[in-house]
Amino acid sequence: MHARDVRLNELAQGLRPMSEGIAWFDALDALGAEEQSEVLLSLRHHCIQARALTEDADESIRRSGLRPTHTPAVLVSRGRIDVQLRKIAALTPLDERRKSFRLLVAVLAVADERRRERSCAGGCGHWWHRLPARTEARYG
Repeated sequence: MHARDVRLNELAQGLRPMSEGIAWFDALDALGAEEQSEVLLSLRHHCIQARALTEDADESIRRSGLRPTHTPAVLVSRGRIDVQLRKIAALTPLDERRKSFRLLVAVLAVADERRRERSCAGGCGHWWHRLPARTEARYG
C-alpha cells in the first residue's frame, strides 16, 4: 500500500477534506508536473478498478463542484468511461489538472460506493475499505 493511494482513498471516502487534497495536489506542482500526472494516472487506475461507469458522470460532476462546461466534466460525459478517464488524466495546464483531480476523486467516490454496496456489503479483503477515521494525532 502506497501512501499516495491511502490519501486518494481517504479523499474519495470523505475521510480527508477536499481542500486538504487540493492543497496537497497543488504542492506537488513545485516538484514538477510529472508528480501531478502520476497522481492523476493513479486516480484513473483506481476509478477503473472500482468499475466506474459512464452513468457515474453526472453525480461525479455534481460532487466535484465543477461546472458541466469545464473540460474534464465535458470529457467524462462523452464516450466510453475508460477512454475519457485517460483523456482527463492527460490534461496538462495546471488549472485543468486541478479540475481533473477534483473530478477523478469524485468518480472514484461514486464508483467505490456502488462497489461497496453491491460487492463488498458482506465484507471484503480490500484494504481501502478498512481505512480508519482520521485523527489529528495520526496525521497532524
